[in-house]
Amino acid sequence: MDIIEIKNILIKNIKYVLILIAGLFLGWLIFGGSGNHDVMSECGHIHEEVTEQVWTCSMHPQIKQDKPGKCPICGMDLIPLKTSGQAEGAIDPNAIQLSEEAAALANVQTTKVSRQNPVKEIQLYGTIQADERLSQSQTSHVNGRIEKLSVNFTGESVRQGQTIATIYSPELLNAQQELLEAGKMQAVQPALVQAAREKLRLWKLSDEQITEIEQSKNISPLIEIKANTSGIVVSKKVNQGDYVNQGNVLFDIANFSQIWAMFDAYETDLPFLKTGDNIAFTLQALPGRTFTGKISFIDPVLDKTTRTAKVRVETVNREMLLKPEMYANAIVKAPLKQYNNEIVIPKSAVLWTGKRSIVYVKQLDTNSPAFMLREIELGPSLGDSYVVISGVNDGDEIVSNGVFSIDASAQLEGKRSMMNEEVFSKYNY
Repeated sequence: MDIIEIKNILIKNIKYVLILIAGLFLGWLIFGGSGNHDVMSECGHIHEEVTEQVWTCSMHPQIKQDKPGKCPICGMDLIPLKTSGQAEGAIDPNAIQLSEEAAALANVQTTKVSRQNPVKEIQLYGTIQADERLSQSQTSHVNGRIEKLSVNFTGESVRQGQTIATIYSPELLNAQQELLEAGKMQAVQPALVQAAREKLRLWKLSDEQITEIEQSKNISPLIEIKANTSGIVVSKKVNQGDYVNQGNVLFDIANFSQIWAMFDAYETDLPFLKTGDNIAFTLQALPGRTFTGKISFIDPVLDKTTRTAKVRVETVNREMLLKPEMYANAIVKAPLKQYNNEIVIPKSAVLWTGKRSIVYVKQLDTNSPAFMLREIELGPSLGDSYVVISGVNDGDEIVSNGVFSIDASAQLEGKRSMMNEEVFSKYNY
């Protein structure tokens, strides 16, 4: 083979190699370049979605850093904070975001703020007591000895005019004898008869009894003590055979046809209570029954220990169901005349630290529940609600249940919360 043939073969092989290289390059342009472009596009897309990761301490949420590490206060490992994606761009960065599932598990409920005329609800606690004006003491009218007791135990019922005791009295016997002797001298000294009769009247003998003694000439050392009122014997002071003096108390009798419900009212509630107010109250012993009465007296002096004043409510005890020392509960609804058309929110919606009062307001038009902390100024308490002076507006939707769960999330995320008024920068530690 000569040199010319060898040269032709090399030229021909070089052509094949060039064609192969060109084909490989063209294939790379068609397939490899497109794939690389997709990868680049995908990487660019991923890069756009990545947001800066923030790390915080679960015990000190004011600590925030842009990388893992240890808490400079307690030394605990920092944990990553939840970050928001593009779909959540409408949510305020200071808002607390919950998923629908988390809100349901925390039983988060909201209430729309509205205006109304505030009515303060006052809860009163007390007991049933006997009406002191209807209680009487039964006393001995003469000196003597208890010959017989017709009432033998505490709690026994008596009727007005009923004989409750019989007393043996020598002095009574002498007084009757004086009456008979004076009767013999009535024509000469009529004043003696009147004096003798008056002495017996002071010992509670009736004119009929005195006339009977004068006519029958029969005298007796026994005198019957009659009940002055109908009621219940609440105290028994003597026993049969005891010697008593004139004026000694034998029994205490209470009439329960009308009773008092005595309630304790705190000094902060007293301005909303006044004499003549109607009050409805219930008894623990009689569930389902409601009784009514009027405030007849408010104690002008506070108890220095309990800081309460006694409020007396009078009511008629027709069925005799109300008994002394029963526990009573009353609810008084008093309109606040100095507040009209004010914003009122549930008490359960408020977190109170002593200096600050806060609520969580729902952010509207978001894909998932989000809540913003808002400080408010409170007015008077209405029982289960508050009057709001400032901080929320009519129509705002606030969290009324589950507020502690939302506040806990705020603390963990290092955002403003009940206990974390100011949020520090990640470099302020």
